Amino acid sequence: MILSLYKSLATAFGPAIDAYLDKRVARGKEDPDRLAERRGVASRPRPEGHLVWLHAASVGEAVGLLTLVRTLHETRPDLTLLMTTGTVTSADAMAKRLPQGVIHQFVPVDRPTWVRGFLDHWRPDVGLWMESDLWPTLVTEADARGIPMAIVDGRLSIGAFQRWRRMRWLARPLFAAFDLVLAASEDQARRFAALGCGDVRHAGNLKAAGDPPPIDAALVEAVRVAIGDRPVWLAANTHPGEDAVVLDAHLRLAAARPDLLTVIAPRHATRGDEIAALIRTRGLTLARRSAGEAVTQETAVYLADTMGEMAAFYTAIPITFLAGSLVPVGGHNPIEPAHCGTALLVGPQVPNNRDAADALLSAGAARQIEGADDLAEAVSALLDDPAAASAMAASGRTVAADGRAGLARILDALAPLLPGGSR
Repeated sequence: MILSLYKSLATAFGPAIDAYLDKRVARGKEDPDRLAERRGVASRPRPEGHLVWLHAASVGEAVGLLTLVRTLHETRPDLTLLMTTGTVTSADAMAKRLPQGVIHQFVPVDRPTWVRGFLDHWRPDVGLWMESDLWPTLVTEADARGIPMAIVDGRLSIGAFQRWRRMRWLARPLFAAFDLVLAASEDQARRFAALGCGDVRHAGNLKAAGDPPPIDAALVEAVRVAIGDRPVWLAANTHPGEDAVVLDAHLRLAAARPDLLTVIAPRHATRGDEIAALIRTRGLTLARRSAGEAVTQETAVYLADTMGEMAAFYTAIPITFLAGSLVPVGGHNPIEPAHCGTALLVGPQVPNNRDAADALLSAGAARQIEGADDLAEAVSALLDDPAAASAMAASGRTVAADGRAGLARILDALAPLLPGGSR
């Protein structure tokens, strides 16, 4: 009943949704050349044969899914792989990183007509959803067509879990539609089971099984040349509220190290102006990468407000504070910087990547900090002891490599759902 009402409202508000999409185009949030995909109109023909559809919400989830995509592409050449995502930045990232032959489309907005157009065209044999970006119409329409579906690396924050529990009338048909849930941890498995999922398991963690990111050696060298021989550390993927903590830590560190360079790489490059203004209020000299400004001996903070270059900074800089962990955004995947060989510092708020963070912490590859004082103390200790930073980085590489063992278990669990598997 409630699900029918949801679909009716999505249909009735079609003109308003169209207007909203047009506004998103004007703000750079949608690709104007591919807007039809958001309305369920495919921009590519469907190849003959079996098709596996994989969905991820945005950049972080899509990158986490790449390991599975690449493995299926290599081991099951008989399958066509279709990946859908919902953001322009994720589409840009996938254009650079998807294997040749894997199709990318924008996921349709959750209106029944658009969803049906998408499913009519692509006719997937199976659907694999990354984490928990679940759209009621898309999920239930696929289920009504008998398409087997699984959630991989299933994650629900405590807040999301509680919201779904309050909306049991919508959660029950949604979560019951999945044949299999491969949760990111035992804790996450219990949450999905409580929401009505049947077959729930913890087989492994895709983010912990991630491939090493592509490294641009020329860019790494350029970053190292820009830094020179100055003491340096990186604050990566910062969110509002964390930049001020980083700058407080910088001021504490710079009292004893006046030649210190702090590199801030925000999660969203569009925050560059906001962060630059904050840096100037602290009386600190600044160079912005987006403006092509050079780092000089007088530069206190290098603002790396660009996209697609984080792996080069992880590789070039020996100490990294992985942000998104001092504010309630869930944390970011620490495996990618671990692959790059940087000593990691993380805050306590990492529920979306708890398993990977715990593995790195227990292996001595990462240290947890609570605020500006802790951060300054930890960075200072590692600047004073480069051998300790190198040992942490080496441990991180080992943990990242070991995490890939879970990929085999995930593939084994998915095998019965894939075309040609025995169910």
